[in-house]
Amino acid sequence: MVTIVISGLGLIGGSLALNIKEGVAGAYLIGLDKNQTSLTYAKNTGVIDEIGTDLATDAPRADVIILATPVTAIEAAFKILAKCQLKSGVIITDTGSTKLQVIQAAEVLCEQGVTVIGGHPMAGSHKSGVRAADRDLFRSAYYFLVPARANLEVPLQYLKKILAPTHAKFLQITPAEHDHVVGVLSHLPHMLAATLVNETTSQFKDSPTALRLAAGGFKDMTRIASSDPEMWSDILLTNDQTVRDLLADYVMRLKQLDQAIAVQDKAALLTYFQTAKVTRDSITPQRAGAIPGFYDLFVNIPDRAGAIAQVTGQLAAGGLQLVNLQILETREEINGILQLTFASEAAKEKATTILAAISIAEVRA
Repeated sequence: MVTIVISGLGLIGGSLALNIKEGVAGAYLIGLDKNQTSLTYAKNTGVIDEIGTDLATDAPRADVIILATPVTAIEAAFKILAKCQLKSGVIITDTGSTKLQVIQAAEVLCEQGVTVIGGHPMAGSHKSGVRAADRDLFRSAYYFLVPARANLEVPLQYLKKILAPTHAKFLQITPAEHDHVVGVLSHLPHMLAATLVNETTSQFKDSPTALRLAAGGFKDMTRIASSDPEMWSDILLTNDQTVRDLLADYVMRLKQLDQAIAVQDKAALLTYFQTAKVTRDSITPQRAGAIPGFYDLFVNIPDRAGAIAQVTGQLAAGGLQLVNLQILETREEINGILQLTFASEAAKEKATTILAAISIAEVRA
């Protein structure tokens, strides 16, 4: 039996628990969370085997400790663990969205000879909490592993074995490289999405109904603005220099765009948008991995009673689970657009086949 303590049973911790519980023979999971309701739900639904007491009490029983909490809580956990009588050979990992500060905080444990391997699964959802836990959340997504010390190949392989049921793609990287990559691909987009929503709210303060006109493009660009505010505040404050540098570069590019408009430089504008188009068109799910791994299917569907229920009913009958469902447009006498979001390309393709057989719906990628 391998005893695993998971501290933090939100979307990430809960999804990891689901995969480990089902895919690792002999795994015994002890769950910790500040939300007692989450713990009770996790225990009653079999996500975990036992509700733990606290980290100081349960960590000494663990062969593997997973810290699936905000980064500041991870740093606090290291201080607690440094005072515990941990098992020889225990592996401590985390799921924090920044790594440089986490690995620095882990030094107190490394000096004691404890194995710390930072981790960050590049997957997520607009949903949160253990009730949103999903076995397919990490499938085909990149999962960064950041050893705090050199020569940790044996424990690294063991941790990969524990995490193998996620079907993630493991990538070893240094803390500094990690924080720069996720700063560009994740942290900056979240800041921009939130800024766009806030600016739109400000622009429409005298016309609140105007937000109802927001169509697919705006919603696609700002979907990630629905993410957990506390988590994102934590992320930015623990990757502060990287995100500030990125913001400065972004402001500079906006100023260049502004200047091109001011002097009516159409050639510069064409180059600006053409460069972006070529790069964006080259990004496919196969090349990009899965960050965060959403696959959208659009269904033209008539605006009449029962049409959406028929679509979702057929998907449920096919054993498919939706990450999100959104109505992009509905007007009387014309088709509406139903945006269906799946966690994997395979699920999207299966849905396409299922829905193609429904005469009321026209399916398009």
